[in-house]
Amino acid sequence: MNVSAAEPDHGLHRIKNTIPHRTPILLVDQVVEAVPGERMSTRKAVSANEPCYAALDPDASPAAYAYPTAFVVESWAQSAVLLSTWENPNPDVLAGKVELAGSISDVAFDGHAYPGDVLEHTVRLVKQAGDTAILAGETHAGGRRLLSVGSFVVTLKDVTELLPAPAALSM
Repeated sequence: MNVSAAEPDHGLHRIKNTIPHRTPILLVDQVVEAVPGERMSTRKAVSANEPCYAALDPDASPAAYAYPTAFVVESWAQSAVLLSTWENPNPDVLAGKVELAGSISDVAFDGHAYPGDVLEHTVRLVKQAGDTAILAGETHAGGRRLLSVGSFVVTLKDVTELLPAPAALSM
């Protein structure tokens, strides 16, 4: 099913019902296109009100306003998780299943984003094997490529599988 951002359920409501991230670490604002099992395009608007800029001195140089590359990667990765779970959102995203990152490789940074830029993420599903997905893609801002990801591996697990084992009963 191909969807567009003009349809009502591709904003924060659907995103929050698909992945467990919440403010201030929810770094995807909108799903622009979703083709389950194939690809997804998302957006994240970078604002001067981001928490990462709060501690900057009023006289900070323009370079100090470069959006942290770790946040660019995290935003892209959230988009990848959205694609891998889009067809089957959790009924209780905060208690049901959780997506675990296994690895990320062939990552290249080609530039920086600044307040006012819109990160445009594209994610492609390379391979799906059971609950594990391999994804790849890029991030652009203003027509400039900022990030490319050659491989990102995620797996979906029931949250109960991640709970600590019960302590052995003492006698």
